[in-house]
Amino acid sequence: MKAFIVQRYGGNEDARIGEMPEPELRDNDVLVQVHAASANHIDARIRNGEFKLILHHHLPFILGHDVAGVVVKVGSGVQNLRRGDEVFARTDDDRIGTFAEFVAVNESLVAGKPKTLTMEEAASIPMVALTAWQALIEKANLTRGQKVLIHGGSGGVGAIAVQLSKHVGAKVATTASSANFELVRSLGADIVIDYKTEDFASILRDYDVVLDTRGGKTLEKSLLVLKPGGNLIGLAGPPDPDFAKDRRASWLLNPVMRVLSHRVRREAKRRHVRYSFLWTRADQENLREISSLIDSGIIRPVMDRVFPFMSTKEAMAYLESGRAKGKVVVKVK
Repeated sequence: MKAFIVQRYGGNEDARIGEMPEPELRDNDVLVQVHAASANHIDARIRNGEFKLILHHHLPFILGHDVAGVVVKVGSGVQNLRRGDEVFARTDDDRIGTFAEFVAVNESLVAGKPKTLTMEEAASIPMVALTAWQALIEKANLTRGQKVLIHGGSGGVGAIAVQLSKHVGAKVATTASSANFELVRSLGADIVIDYKTEDFASILRDYDVVLDTRGGKTLEKSLLVLKPGGNLIGLAGPPDPDFAKDRRASWLLNPVMRVLSHRVRREAKRRHVRYSFLWTRADQENLREISSLIDSGIIRPVMDRVFPFMSTKEAMAYLESGRAKGKVVVKVK
């Protein structure tokens, strides 16, 4: 089958379209014919080798986490899915590979495709919606009347996070460029700050939750807007000791992650707030909840461009340019 293959860790030039064997089907797997897949920043970071000490992919491997498609084969232990079912999923960390004609996914991670979405729209949802859900609903326990700051409201995660926060009943502030003000306001943002010309830390105060998609100085300054007891959730790092524990990291990596996050954790403690790093997990139940919100018209996908499969390398380059509003999708079938 045709696939987008990482031959060696490095930049975009080290990945290409080529031939790979069709994936093996385990007892509890479904084989999905991929209609569309979407590009995520985690794909670029894995391709670059940033997580090779944590995620053990054997070179060459196929890139891609998000998929929407049709079940064409089921394993002997599969109980709830059948051939012909339209599905979407975020693959497990150890079995990525959605930039391909076929991908095998454990049945427990797969949900029915939202009925109101096209395959391309459905493929844009899993990773970013799971991230928003697990950050805001599970980690932060965001509730009606609370205030949340979402960095990068026009990005893939941000666009869903703004909508989900408004659904919960929170007051939402977000950062964006002036060119994207109209978009994030249409998603429900109450306060929009131009990150190029304004300092969010001097404008916002007493927030309950910050969802940081940037890292670095933006992460550190985000501590300033939280009230005591508030939550800062980082998607770009640094990883914290709980992440090392959840990933069952080796005894060598555990102290490294503790050191990497020491500064922000120390400052958070001094300000009586909490910092945590989120690594999004594949989750069928979360996807079902999200699918229901989509079919009810509460959350809508935000897509920038759809690339043909043979232009997957260009899709990744466009994602990494930072210009995308919402998601970048690859149409496979």
